[in-house]
Amino acid sequence: MDYLKLVTDVGFPIASAIAGGFFVFLTLRFILAGVLESIKTQRSFVIALDNRVKTMNNELIRIDVMMSAAFQLKPDLDRIARADGQKDARKD
Repeated sequence: MDYLKLVTDVGFPIASAIAGGFFVFLTLRFILAGVLESIKTQRSFVIALDNRVKTMNNELIRIDVMMSAAFQLKPDLDRIARADGQKDARKD
């Protein structure tokens, strides 16, 4: 019965606008909850892919150093330093 008291106090147009706003709020909250879950899933995929790229980069550096040692060549120290996190290692 509180709803009827609200309608008599503020009028039907204002009460219906409040009710409509509440339903819009509920709808947006439902939609954004689904979007947030999707973003969390995509974020975990990106983190996993980033870890794979870092691992592959370290493996390539390791192979490069091993091949340099096998052929008795001087290893590329600048490339090794870039892979250490000082600069972007993907500039090669």
